[in-house]
Amino acid sequence: MRAGAGAGLGMKYIVELNGQRKTVSVAPGGVAYEDEQPASAELSEIEGSPVRMVKIGTRVFRVVTVKRPGRGRYSLWVDGYRFDVEALDERTRAIRDLSAANATPTGPAPVLAPMPGLIVRVNVRPGDVVEAGQGVIVMEAMKMENELRATSAGTVKRVEVTPGMAVEKGTLLVALE
Repeated sequence: MRAGAGAGLGMKYIVELNGQRKTVSVAPGGVAYEDEQPASAELSEIEGSPVRMVKIGTRVFRVVTVKRPGRGRYSLWVDGYRFDVEALDERTRAIRDLSAANATPTGPAPVLAPMPGLIVRVNVRPGDVVEAGQGVIVMEAMKMENELRATSAGTVKRVEVTPGMAVEKGTLLVALE
């Protein structure tokens, strides 16, 4: 699938990554990030696998996508790194910003297992202070090691897992306060 195929004027999306919002434009001429020049883009699915190959210009990325609860929310694994993102078109983003629908719970978000897997390493202990984006757990899933990162800053309240434990999707791994 080519970016902008069949699209008339194109679309602008507001993508939130690690608390920062960026604009991504998709049009017949390609995909543009912020105010950069458009680049050609292609998305290919690997049949029978959650892996997708994304080509932007001459660069190719192996991406595993997991849909999270809520409209436009995803966990992406790009070259072994996990990113929690929200991608909404401009209109939906504006409506959400104007409404109370974007209210989030107070306090730092806990680190949850995004899919079933095996805990390989725990990088934090209760009382440790973590920054947004800091790796806290290494988990093996789909024969890949994935570093799970804190989505917000906080202090580790509890670590619920140990290396070697098998966990299911949604399992609380690290509680923050």
